[in-house]
Amino acid sequence: MNTTTSPTAGNQTSHAPYESAPPRALSRPIEGRMLGGVAAGLARYLDIDVTVVRILFAVLTLIGGAAIPVYLAAWLLIPEDGADESIAAGLFRPRAS
Repeated sequence: MNTTTSPTAGNQTSHAPYESAPPRALSRPIEGRMLGGVAAGLARYLDIDVTVVRILFAVLTLIGGAAIPVYLAAWLLIPEDGADESIAAGLFRPRAS
């Protein structure tokens, strides 16, 4: 008796939960921030505890200071909650006379 089954038979997966979920927006919260809200915004976006992100920034700062330019760049590029654009976008937008 030689019975073969297709590897896809009975393996019907639905991607509906992934397709219907709205994309998360990365933004800096106004509430719960210590400095510029970068760590709180990243923690909310990644769905992890903000303490983990803050410890990671502290460790990277102590090991060569890599977190300082990363934090400043994120502060400039990530918009604040309720804002239409980031700080950097506002700096480079042409001014109306």
